[in-house]
Amino acid sequence: MPPPMMDADEHEATLRAGFQLFDAGRYLAAHELFEELWEETEGAEADFFKGLVQAAIALHHFESGNLEGASKLYSGHRRCLSAYLPVHAGLDVERFLTDMQGFLRPVLERRAGEPVPFERDGRPRVRLREEHETDPG
Repeated sequence: MPPPMMDADEHEATLRAGFQLFDAGRYLAAHELFEELWEETEGAEADFFKGLVQAAIALHHFESGNLEGASKLYSGHRRCLSAYLPVHAGLDVERFLTDMQGFLRPVLERRAGEPVPFERDGRPRVRLREEHETDPG
């Protein structure tokens, strides 16, 4: 028997916890929470959580030195999250995608076999805002 679906409060708490783990650089743990949400969600909305899963794992791969894996998941997360521009579920998707692109640019533009260091200082962060707010820049 499958476990019961999360209620709205559990769903929101799981999403916020995933965002906190992501911001703390705990990408594998964030991925686990985003994956729970992905599995709980039906229809097109599931792609939002799939995109978050792929973003977290892309950064995990980058940090672990698996640059090929990071590149592949980079494309997938962009494809999934682009449908949710500019803001979705409180996430500033537009800023998130821009930050991910900037951070992963050295990985995407590297020559085969070229190492790329993972610089924790510039890593992407979750920025939250309401759908009606303007981007503070």
